[in-house]
Amino acid sequence: MDALADLLDGPRARGAFLLRVTMEPPWSVRVQDRAPLTLVAMVRGTSWLVSGDGPAVRVAQGDVAIVRGPEPYTMTSDPATPVRVIIHPGQRCSAPDGTSRTEQMTLGVRAWGDALDAPDVMLVGTYGLRGAVTGRLLAALPPVLTVPGADAGAAAALAGLLESEIGRDEPGQDVVLDRLLDLLLIAVLRAWFARPDAAAPGWYRAHGDPVVGPALRAVHADPARPWTVAALAAEAAVSRAAFAQRFGRLVGEPPMAYLTGFRLAQAADLLRETDATLEAVARRVGYGTPFALSTAFKRAHGVSPQEYRDRR
Repeated sequence: MDALADLLDGPRARGAFLLRVTMEPPWSVRVQDRAPLTLVAMVRGTSWLVSGDGPAVRVAQGDVAIVRGPEPYTMTSDPATPVRVIIHPGQRCSAPDGTSRTEQMTLGVRAWGDALDAPDVMLVGTYGLRGAVTGRLLAALPPVLTVPGADAGAAAALAGLLESEIGRDEPGQDVVLDRLLDLLLIAVLRAWFARPDAAAPGWYRAHGDPVVGPALRAVHADPARPWTVAALAAEAAVSRAAFAQRFGRLVGEPPMAYLTGFRLAQAADLLRETDATLEAVARRVGYGTPFALSTAFKRAHGVSPQEYRDRR
């Protein structure tokens, strides 16, 4: 398993919020639902995404964008257009004065907007859960990223399939849509990281390295194994010193520091998303005892595993 696969290996989309949004220009929607991650696939027309103090990012027909939460952002036909609708947690929507707009803008099964035949059409998929392993990757993303339709590759095909499925109301449809959203997210991230201007994190680029890549994949496949620098170097068939030097240069931290961070991220994910005992979590992430995991976890997160779990 590699680092990108870990993005959705734990907290996969479950009942993700998916909509086909159709808007009549001029329009502007402020999204403050606190969601950790949102995908926007522009089916027809053009929109702009504005997050924080950053510049407005144009999303043209065929483009796919990712918005990293939980900070609010605005989707609009023109950055100069005043906000007309605000999306709150729980997908409640209102006018800026607080008047409910939820019923008015609901157009059918997973359909939302001004009118079904409005000219600006986009697919919006929102992840409601965030695990610590996911956060490790999301921390490397900008607030808003876009993949042009010409570079989207598999993402474009998946967006088309998602559009054909999003309005259906059949048994098991939520599961079908969740899995399509997961696939679309991975395809978009792969396409974006492959761009020369993406500034992909060192650990992502290092997966393609003939020396560091095999060691990273081994760690992600079996984090509980009692890894040492020598054992990881053996995965790449190089000396311990050569491996440690190359790993630090490409990844940006020593091998054991990366291993510890990954194990603790997995532990946090398991504590948040499962009811596994602390002992079971410790075994799965490579700690010999619950006490050893608790000590390392509190040093990294500032709270005990139980306190972290209670906050979920």
